[in-house]
Amino acid sequence: MRPLLTRVIDAAGALAGAFVFAIFFVMLAATVMRTLGMRTGGTDDVVSWMTAAAAFFGLAHTFRHGDFVRVTLLLESLGPRWRHVFELVSLAIATLFTGYIAWSITLYVMDSRTFGDMAGGLVVIPIWIPQSSLAIGSFLLFVAVADQFVHVLRGNRPDYVVAVEERHARGDFSDDV
Repeated sequence: MRPLLTRVIDAAGALAGAFVFAIFFVMLAATVMRTLGMRTGGTDDVVSWMTAAAAFFGLAHTFRHGDFVRVTLLLESLGPRWRHVFELVSLAIATLFTGYIAWSITLYVMDSRTFGDMAGGLVVIPIWIPQSSLAIGSFLLFVAVADQFVHVLRGNRPDYVVAVEERHARGDFSDDV
């Protein structure tokens, strides 16, 4: 099951990257169109929806690969046993929190669809369509966090810690600020 989840999370990360490139192309096209005196109505709406999609589709991938901001000062001072306990407690809290977020966003998107809410900008479409990326992305983050909780509960080291250590072993300290 974990290999399938990894592929889904990697695909969501790739989709997030594709949205970033799409933002670039839409903004480039809008610039060219303005230069040629053409109307560009609606590009701001589309870019804002793609920005949200890029952010939310990238959440699980970012978490899994250790690119979220983590304050490890306390964890580094603990022994292996207590570090494991603190990781479990942190992941349990994160699982509950991300589960609540995914549930809330999904209900919000379902309400938008039920009530027939339309986008208020120049591009008038059912708003649940662009909002769906928020629901899917938050659900994937919840599944990724819950997976890490179970993984650590079984006595394994978190994937996000392993990923950072592997980058450091290769001499890549680009994530350290």
